[in-house]
Amino acid sequence: MLVHKTECPGLFILEPRVFQDERGFFLESYSREVFRKVGIDCEFVQDNHAYSRDTGVMRGFHFQLPPFAQAKLVWVSRGAVLDVVVDLRKGSPSFGRCQHVILSAANFKRMFVPKGFGHAYVTIMPDTEFQYKVDAPYRPDHECGIAWDDPDIAFDWTPALNGRTPILSEKDRRLGFLAHFDSPFIYEEN
Repeated sequence: MLVHKTECPGLFILEPRVFQDERGFFLESYSREVFRKVGIDCEFVQDNHAYSRDTGVMRGFHFQLPPFAQAKLVWVSRGAVLDVVVDLRKGSPSFGRCQHVILSAANFKRMFVPKGFGHAYVTIMPDTEFQYKVDAPYRPDHECGIAWDDPDIAFDWTPALNGRTPILSEKDRRLGFLAHFDSPFIYEEN
């Protein structure tokens, strides 16, 4: 598995080795040993699977507040998304900055998102299945988010949306801006 560091400390893009032939493919999708070698030491406790029927379905920026903050390992098993995270950790050299990657069933890429990041994606293919592991259980009373179109984050979703208006949940329509969020996440250099 190739592990790529990003501009955001602790955030990694992973490319598993894929063995393909006329029968199909095989890959190792997660390795605790590989994670520990690059400094990721978390125990995943829950797997989640989301399906989006249409292109342009937008989810996020989502996160959970401490003590139920979640690290995530995310990937796409069918279709494709533009996956975007924003660093919400006070004191981080990349605070408020975004990192993005195309995750698809065709490229097999994964992203490890540490605690303290807002996570969002938009589907760029119909019938997309998005999967992720988390290291803390879901707690509705600790869920939070930042608006996908926050002017301070200023991520350009235009190419992925291709002129479409994003399809949002009611919850995502009500999310606030980073300027009004007092982040409880603190960056700790390893």
